[in-house]
Amino acid sequence: MRRIRHTTLFILSSILFLFLLLINLAFGSVHIPFKDIFQIVFMHSSDSTACSIIWKIRLPRILFASLSGAYLSVGGLLLQVFFRNPIVGPYVLGISAGATLMVGIVMLLGISIGLAGIHPFYISLAAAFGAFCVTALLVALSAKVKDIVTLLVIGLMMGYLCYAVTSILITFAAKEKVKGFVLWQMGSFSGVVWKEFYILLFSALFLSILLSIIKKPLNAFLLGEEYAKTMGVNIKLLRNLIVIISSLLAGLVTAFAGPVAFIGIAVPHMARLLFKTSDNGILIPASAILGADVTVLCDLVARLLMSPVELPISAITALFGAPVVIFLLLKRRATI
Repeated sequence: MRRIRHTTLFILSSILFLFLLLINLAFGSVHIPFKDIFQIVFMHSSDSTACSIIWKIRLPRILFASLSGAYLSVGGLLLQVFFRNPIVGPYVLGISAGATLMVGIVMLLGISIGLAGIHPFYISLAAAFGAFCVTALLVALSAKVKDIVTLLVIGLMMGYLCYAVTSILITFAAKEKVKGFVLWQMGSFSGVVWKEFYILLFSALFLSILLSIIKKPLNAFLLGEEYAKTMGVNIKLLRNLIVIISSLLAGLVTAFAGPVAFIGIAVPHMARLLFKTSDNGILIPASAILGADVTVLCDLVARLLMSPVELPISAITALFGAPVVIFLLLKRRATI
């Protein structure tokens, strides 16, 4: 019965994703009828306006948003298992703060370091480099810090330090630069192109292999480090792999879309509630598909709610995620 339940939920989640994909392709500042969408996608219709909107704007954006949601959700699940903390997300280790700091240096001090214009590629590269630096430092510290709670606090403090330096940069930056940087901080999937989606897609192939390797050790880790050791799990290697994978998942999304809040915290709770299991072999793909559904839905709301003005994606995900997390935590407390 449990297997049937899980299979049914996966099928329903996939159907929901296809439905949201179709709705996202159809609706926006320019409405495209469903029959035209099928002609453009499956029959390669060459209508210039609608075809350009679908292939150059909406489809890469939707696919990128879905992968981003899957990345953030799986990253949040890994960190919640690692820290045994229900309110941990991909950005709790200071990864997002490191990416934000490096983007702030590029965007707020660009002319000072000789850049006449700020190309989006430099922003993405800066965010990826900032996330990588924080990740490398955390991996080095995890080899020396054995206490998980201490490592969590170190990550939080690193995040505060990065945000403090970023605030100082904002204080002394020109107003026009501050506006662009603040908009980036709010997060957005607008302007995503196929190359950026392909980067996430190829990264997913590599990360899927790593996730398949650690899913069984993660289940043993749920019962405590001592139990995992008796089962032959290399705790040091597992800790490093969790930090590296979760950092890559969050860093790649932040590099192209900016910080996206609450997906990594709320969706793993939804997966546990719906699938009623603690098996990470089930929860990892469940979090991925639910994360894709939720993120695509939030992106649709961000585009349509105040159309033609587009709302920041982090504002919508926070409006969705905060009540979900509060509800789930209260429900969990009531069942204890």
